[in-house]
Amino acid sequence: MIGSSTTHASVKILRLPQVCEVTGLCRSMIYQLEADLCFPQRVKIGVRAVGWLDNEVNAWLTRRVALSRSKDAVSS
Repeated sequence: MIGSSTTHASVKILRLPQVCEVTGLCRSMIYQLEADLCFPQRVKIGVRAVGWLDNEVNAWLTRRVALSRSKDAVSS
């Protein structure tokens, strides 16, 4: 089931190469972070196909930037 904040019109699935491009991470790091529950979980979109929700990946990136900036401010 799709979360209440996500409507059918706004759902966009990113495949692994797109997730790598957007995040700057390699395939193995994405899978490791996902296994550690530190990255959005993939969605099964076919028998042999998975993807990640665009809004979840972007939210993860936003949190990473905010965390990085807050650590930079503390160390300065």
